[in-house]
Amino acid sequence: MNECADEQVTIDVPVAMWDFDHCDPKRCSGKKLSRLGLIKELKVPSKFRGIVVSPKASQVVAPCDRDIVLKGGVAVVECSWARLDDVPFNKIASPHERLLPYLIASNPVNYGKPWRLNCVEALAAAFYITGFDDYAERLLSGFGWGASFWKVNKSLIEQYRQCNTAEEVSRKQDEIIAQLDASWAQSRKERGTFYSNEEGDDLLVANPNHQQWDTPSDDGEPPDSSNESDVASSVR
Repeated sequence: MNECADEQVTIDVPVAMWDFDHCDPKRCSGKKLSRLGLIKELKVPSKFRGIVVSPKASQVVAPCDRDIVLKGGVAVVECSWARLDDVPFNKIASPHERLLPYLIASNPVNYGKPWRLNCVEALAAAFYITGFDDYAERLLSGFGWGASFWKVNKSLIEQYRQCNTAEEVSRKQDEIIAQLDASWAQSRKERGTFYSNEEGDDLLVANPNHQQWDTPSDDGEPPDSSNESDVASSVR
C-alpha cells in the first residue's frame, strides 16, 4: 500500500453508512471516516442505490457487482451486534444488500480473527472484491493499522476476484473454509489432540474460530463489551 498515493486518491462513488450510535464515537471506525470526510451518514429511511453490506443480506458481494458500485457506491450498517434487534432493517432501503465472504480482521481488537471485520474493513473488502483497489486503500489509509488488511487478506481476496458471480464466490469461500478446517484438524491430530469415540472413530472438533456473526468494536474494547459495534462481517 502506497500511503503517499492514497492521500491523492479521490473516491468518485458514494461511501455511506447508517449509524445507530451504538458505540463509543472515539472507537468507531465509521465515525472516524466521517471525521475524515470520507463517508456520508444516512438517516432512516434514506435510500441507497449502491451495495449495502448488511447482516440481513442473502448473497455475498462478487466481482459482478462492479457496475453497481460504479453507479451507486458502497454503504454499511453501523450498529452493535448486541442490539441488532433494535435496528429497523425494513426501513433501510437498498436493492443490493450483500454479505462479505470469509475474510480476516486486521483491526487492533480482533486482529487475525475471521469474520470480525469492522466498518472500514467491510467497505474496503467490498471495494477490493469489485476491483476498486485505490478506493479501498484510501479508506484504510486513515488508520495506522490499515495497510495490514490487504496483507492479511491478499490471498483470499485474489481468489474471490477470480470468480464472477455471488454463487461462484460462495463456492470458493466454502472451498477455502474446508481447506482451513482440514489443515486445522491435521495440525490437531499431529499434536495428539484428536479424540476418538467408543467405536474408535476419530472425531473432528469444529474450529472454534469459524463463527457466523461476531461483530467487534473498533479500537480498544473487548468484543463482549457494551461498546461492541461495527456490524460488518459475513455469514457462511
